[in-house]
Amino acid sequence: MMQRVHGLAIVTGLIAALGLSAPAHAQQPLVDKFVLADTIQPVTEGELNRAIARANSDGAQVLLIELDTPGGLLDTTRTMAGAILGSKVPVIVYVAPAGARAGSAGFFLLESADIAAMAPGTNAGAAHPVMVLPFLKPDETMNQKIENDTEAFLRSYVTKRNRNAEAAEAAVHSSHSYTAQEALDQHLIDLIASNDWELFKALDGREITRMDGSKLNLHLAGARIEVLQPTLRENLLSWLVNPNIALLLLVGGALLIYLEFNVPGTIVPGALGTLMVLLAIFALGLLPIRYTSVLLMVAALVLLLLEAKFGGHGALAIAGIICLTFGTLTLVAAPVQEMAISPWVALAVSAAFGSITVFLVRLVVRAQRMKSRLGPPALVGSRARAMEPLNPEGHVLVEGEIWSAVSTTPVPAGAPLRVIGLDKYLLHVEPVAPQRTSQPPA
Repeated sequence: MMQRVHGLAIVTGLIAALGLSAPAHAQQPLVDKFVLADTIQPVTEGELNRAIARANSDGAQVLLIELDTPGGLLDTTRTMAGAILGSKVPVIVYVAPAGARAGSAGFFLLESADIAAMAPGTNAGAAHPVMVLPFLKPDETMNQKIENDTEAFLRSYVTKRNRNAEAAEAAVHSSHSYTAQEALDQHLIDLIASNDWELFKALDGREITRMDGSKLNLHLAGARIEVLQPTLRENLLSWLVNPNIALLLLVGGALLIYLEFNVPGTIVPGALGTLMVLLAIFALGLLPIRYTSVLLMVAALVLLLLEAKFGGHGALAIAGIICLTFGTLTLVAAPVQEMAISPWVALAVSAAFGSITVFLVRLVVRAQRMKSRLGPPALVGSRARAMEPLNPEGHVLVEGEIWSAVSTTPVPAGAPLRVIGLDKYLLHVEPVAPQRTSQPPA
């Protein structure tokens, strides 16, 4: 009986211990972490939207965005900053690790956060807008309008976050950049932390003011961090949005489609080439494209085809490769260098594509010209020899073959002849006049 009572006490104790520990674990704060180490473009916009939606739905205390970006597209930046400002869950933007930056568009995201933080050895700023229009360069008035509009957008929420609006505007109109300590001294960020745990320790118990004016106390001691991993779709889109990859897909796909047209029935080159071209068009559709560069690429293709068909002693091919190089090099109107096509990639692709195109087209033209030299029509103009007297019809030997032939004049056996025509399988021949040798004067 005592053993049963003792066992029941142990079980009751275990249940009580589990019951006490469960609420403690349930009260452990959750932090969703999203690592944004890329350019600011539609793909990263989709990733941020997914991260904010996840944090708003799983009961996270805050969403931590670890930021390292050179910048990106202005329109995408506005959308992403708006998503951060409208998040129900507080957002911490943390420029980390050491050596990271929040350049250009990244500065707007840093300032839009409820808590802006930087790690030692990082920098932020240089946020002057760079607008590259497809057909023309904006004049001074247009540049001023864009700059004023961008400053007003930044000022609209920097003041609500109780940060230094003048210092923030200096990053726009003067492209000023700040170190972590300078940003803290200028009241552009809230704190400097070396890692996530130091950041959470400094923020635990801090009261923040949201965009709607409401107050909120942060409880981040012992927080559990869940890092949001990119999906397969996001990984694929991030790979495709690289302009160098998009250019290689476009050029490679075009060559495979051309090969399919000249070797019909192979199917695989055509299908693969079509897929590559469609992927390239989709990727380039996510980037700002210069249409003048597209026209240069079309002109380059025309010049290469003319060189291959008519020949220009290489002048047309060189002009085509130059047009193609300039077209590919300036194809993407990139606001930051990381979103532009590499000069080495543009030069290598242009030279390779130009050489391969000229070579393939010349092979096709040569094959088309050789078609008339195959079969019986190719015998016209050939030399023959009469195997028997032709008066007017008989048999002749042509290219090692015996053919029926007819001559307009009688021809003795063994006489040299020349084929002058063909009527189905009957050759028309004529005697070959013997060459006369001039006699030297006596």
